[in-house]
Amino acid sequence: MQKNVFIFFLSSIILGLLPLQVFSQPTHREKAYRMHTRLTGVPPSVDILTQMELLLQIDRYEDAAKLAMEHPFFYGVVLKNWVKVWSNEDETNRVELNDFVATIIGMVRDDIPFDSVLYGDHLYVVENNNVSANYSSRDNNHYSEAERNHINLKQSLVYRRQSDMNNIQDVAGVLTTRASGEAFFSAGTNRRVTRFAFMNFLCRDFEALHDVSIPDIYVRRDVERDPGGDSRTYRNSCVGCHAGQDALGGAFAYFDFEDGELQYNPGEVATKVNLNNLFNPGHVVESDFWENLWARGVNSSLGWRGDQSGHGAGELGRLLARSQAFSQCMATQVFELVCLKRPTSSQKDELVQIFEHEGRYSMQNLIASASRLCFRGDN
Repeated sequence: MQKNVFIFFLSSIILGLLPLQVFSQPTHREKAYRMHTRLTGVPPSVDILTQMELLLQIDRYEDAAKLAMEHPFFYGVVLKNWVKVWSNEDETNRVELNDFVATIIGMVRDDIPFDSVLYGDHLYVVENNNVSANYSSRDNNHYSEAERNHINLKQSLVYRRQSDMNNIQDVAGVLTTRASGEAFFSAGTNRRVTRFAFMNFLCRDFEALHDVSIPDIYVRRDVERDPGGDSRTYRNSCVGCHAGQDALGGAFAYFDFEDGELQYNPGEVATKVNLNNLFNPGHVVESDFWENLWARGVNSSLGWRGDQSGHGAGELGRLLARSQAFSQCMATQVFELVCLKRPTSSQKDELVQIFEHEGRYSMQNLIASASRLCFRGDN
């Protein structure tokens, strides 16, 4: 088999069907072309290709990547479709542009410290004459119209204070956008928003955090203590997730999604949070207090920093975003976006250091550095 493959390649070169370069290292121009195409989805112009080639020749891979990122398709196609997956329960990019996605695109464009994606008072809206629908906290018409009309998001996104637009004072970045409300706060008991925050921004579902050794003092009444008539199932399985999850879930106690809008009622625990009394002695949520019980034991490996208890969504978002797991997750996802494979341990460690450098949490630098690791060696 190997002999046949060799004969095929040799004969193809002789006949002119394959270039001799197939056996050689890619040139700087070829690397520049691949980098631009990977970051934007389209080939570069001749002028941009030449500029990127010259930057690669003097080992300025990050600058070449940032030059490619100036293309509107980086924001309007590649970044948009990447982030859309985080904004819905089905984890698909086949959804409309929304305030969750637009806010992340704007933060990356403006190089706002990306850790604040989970606690900042950020919201981006579209200002363009071809978008007639104004932003509304009750529907998605503003963003869906912008997408239908192929608005240049790089040029048209404008920063707003989220609290001014949706009347929510306990803001938590994209976790308290309308899209997040529709996806993660509708129905249910508001556990979903915590779970997907961990999945999307810490790269861990609750099953990966399973720990039956922590106390179950916050497990709510809607969790059976003897499912199927066997209390061992609860002790050996259910409590492993619920003990930690429910201890954090109080952060969203004052939120509900009703009439197409994420609503925040300070001091008033949403009725659904304490529904389904299956075990009366179980925990009743009475405020937005939360405590991180996963800071001890096996899950201390997530690298928690700062206060491990607090009140409300914004403070919880800050806890998650300041963890080492957040930075590691962002480094891994960015590397996979750019290089189409998982990073090695050393590559991930290097990217985490770059991401957290001087507290900048620069997503632009993270993407540019991942491009260097990928294309300098042409991985």
